Amino acid sequence: MHEFVSTKEGLWLFMVTEILMFGGLFVGYFLYHGRYHEAFAEGSSHLDWRLGGTNTAVLIISSWTMALSIHYIQKGLNNKATMCLITTVMCGFIFLCIKYVEYSAKFHHGLLPGKFFSFEEAADPHMPLFFGFYFFMTGLHGLHVIIGMSLITWVMIRNIRGDFDPHYFTAVEGVGLFWHIVDLVWIFLFPLLYLVG
Repeated sequence: MHEFVSTKEGLWLFMVTEILMFGGLFVGYFLYHGRYHEAFAEGSSHLDWRLGGTNTAVLIISSWTMALSIHYIQKGLNNKATMCLITTVMCGFIFLCIKYVEYSAKFHHGLLPGKFFSFEEAADPHMPLFFGFYFFMTGLHGLHVIIGMSLITWVMIRNIRGDFDPHYFTAVEGVGLFWHIVDLVWIFLFPLLYLVG
């Protein structure tokens, strides 16, 4: 019982540090957005809100399938849980594929941060600042998606092996919590970056 409580406390402490890290980035974003509103609005106009919206829907679905996997393990339906975990990983893969398409377009047009910015039609000279935030925040989030997918694959393998049952599923619950926070961060990133204009 003590081990279970310690694991839970450790997970929540880790999640708080993750939220604080992204929270710091959000504060920086708001400060610079207030100072260079026109540059951020122009930069945002070069993002495809349909791709961002699709990714939002994909991650919402993935949160649902992750929650379902925990529910099925609690009910002793481990095969159904495995299918939900596979679906969650596939949603993560779709998310990353869409980000790849977006990143490729930005690289092609020179919409990059700082000194790498080479988009000649930019009206505001501070537009590279927006893309600095865009690439750093979405890149860091993408890294968390990859970590989450790896962790989900790990618990999926353990679930197939029969490590979890209605009385023990702490690892799945912890990974699920991490995945929900990753999804929640994107729900904030989407309007800030794609709909800011």
